[in-house]
Amino acid sequence: MLIRLGYDIRFNAPFQTPMVALLNVHPSRHQDLREPDKLRTEPDFPLEFYNDSFGNNCCRFLACPGEVKLYNSTLIEDSGIPDVQNADAREVPVEILPTEVLRFLLPSRYCEVDLLSSVATELFGDVKPGWSRVQAVCDWVNSKVTFGYNFARPTKTALDVYTERTGVCRDFQHLAVTFCRCLNVPARYTTGYLGDIGVPPSSSPMDFSAWFEAYLDGRWWTFDARHNHPRIGRVLMATGRDAADVAITTSFGNTRLTNFKVITEEIPFPRPGEIGQS
Repeated sequence: MLIRLGYDIRFNAPFQTPMVALLNVHPSRHQDLREPDKLRTEPDFPLEFYNDSFGNNCCRFLACPGEVKLYNSTLIEDSGIPDVQNADAREVPVEILPTEVLRFLLPSRYCEVDLLSSVATELFGDVKPGWSRVQAVCDWVNSKVTFGYNFARPTKTALDVYTERTGVCRDFQHLAVTFCRCLNVPARYTTGYLGDIGVPPSSSPMDFSAWFEAYLDGRWWTFDARHNHPRIGRVLMATGRDAADVAITTSFGNTRLTNFKVITEEIPFPRPGEIGQS
């Protein structure tokens, strides 16, 4: 299947403001792109692209005073297959984990592993290790936490979510990630596009989505404590320890968000020669 991806994000900057954006498709999906994935700005100003320590594509720039528009439209081909599952995937003992995976066991800005370890052991210590245990974490978070945009706040941590039992998609994932790390299962936070493909359309405006990945049997697997069932058409943008590592935009100064529109929708396959025309 083909999926149209895009965004139109606008800020008002009172002064020149340095910014960093993580708005490109993740390098692991570059081979699936059927059109250029190019961040555009209005006004047009110099952009510097780089890869961060997690391998994400990042862009830094100096925003001009006034309205700043970040926008893009691209096309990606997707298998149309729901998230891959493997009920037999096993946990990897900590002592033989790849070195680069170890950091996804540690506490981070929004994931207080040290404060929730005893809770995780009490809730999931008797569950069969491996896929079953990670799925049990997702089941618990999905059933115990109430979703609502009015519950969002930028300072909410996994401990807050556990205590308050409310949140948005990133909060569901932060609590699940934390519980996994408490159980010695490496887990990383991910963000990207997730349209209403194969599910009833949502009445809420389209947004970027959050899910997480757990390291089992030598590879990363997709889990989603918010939706808690395999989905079609996820397009990864960035991975990190938690939301602090994968912020869509970061402003090093005062800016005010004035417009936020995201597009992710399945489109028919074009006739030969049509892909790439815009």
